[in-house]
Amino acid sequence: MEDRIRSVTHKGKQILLVDLSHCNAIEVGKISAIVPSYVTAEPRGSVLILGDFTGAQFDRAAITKLKESAVFDRPHIKRSAWVGTESLPKVFYENIKTFSQRDLPTFKTREEAMDWLVKE
Repeated sequence: MEDRIRSVTHKGKQILLVDLSHCNAIEVGKISAIVPSYVTAEPRGSVLILGDFTGAQFDRAAITKLKESAVFDRPHIKRSAWVGTESLPKVFYENIKTFSQRDLPTFKTREEAMDWLVKE
């Protein structure tokens, strides 16, 4: 699971990539639960994070873990972006945004998302 969370460099800046692509709902929940341990190890307001949900599956338990993680690591996030959210029901997406009080812009590709994350 932890190989799904890694640091990547884009235009000289570090981005924490959370690769949930093609994960089933149980895997989404497990990975989401360990993301805060990576994020909270970094200074407050410093983390650029990209979540890739391409082809991922969701259930209520996975959404709950996503919501909890989004709230828990919020103080450490500078910017976050999501890709591959087509399989995430809009009602769940809106619920996560509202619950976490975070802006979670979505992009069509990882490249677009990373460009947005690193721009000043």
